[in-house]
Amino acid sequence: MNDNTLEDRLAALTAAIADRTRARMLCLLMDGRAYTATELSAAVDVAASTASSHLARLQEQNLIGCVKQGRNRFYRLAGKPVADMLESLMALAGVERPTVKSSTPASLRYARTCYDHMAGEIAVQLHHQLLARAWLIGDNDYQLSEAGQAALTQLGIDCSPAPTRRRFACDCLDWSERKAHLGGALGAAILAAFEKRGWVQRQLDSRELQLTAAGRKALSAHFGLAL
Repeated sequence: MNDNTLEDRLAALTAAIADRTRARMLCLLMDGRAYTATELSAAVDVAASTASSHLARLQEQNLIGCVKQGRNRFYRLAGKPVADMLESLMALAGVERPTVKSSTPASLRYARTCYDHMAGEIAVQLHHQLLARAWLIGDNDYQLSEAGQAALTQLGIDCSPAPTRRRFACDCLDWSERKAHLGGALGAAILAAFEKRGWVQRQLDSRELQLTAAGRKALSAHFGLAL
């Protein structure tokens, strides 16, 4: 790469960040969550069409990525290098970053079902811990490491391969936390095992899951969850 190419690339990158609306969008995305274009347009107080144009510019510069979930598209930071760069710039600016407040009831945000697997704050923490301990390996489509297989099997979780048409383990974007929880056959097996052990209980006429006292102790002991 020659100097002119590098300088042009750097100029394009900083120009994308320099716009006030795009800068605010990036600051909002610094919470690690993913948001729709509609949510971001409301948060920065611009029309949906204007927000889409700004998001396209940020994508063009590889500052954000897009995640498709059903009919929706969610936008999030492209990765840790982008977050690190923004963190440094925000520290220099010396102003507290804005946040987006969730309207989801607290009980549903904490723990609920997502089809046949767990969702909510607990599930997002669990997904993070499984990756941090290298029990899950891979990118989006996961496999169990030997240590992960042994640990989960010991807890009575069915780790057998998924049926032909179902993914074994994958990330699933959580609609309240806007971070990934664990889906696929393994996600379903974990919920089934947690219910069997009495660690979580379903609530009648609701997707809400209640974490029991035994479950709180077990998830802290076995997975290191801060509950």
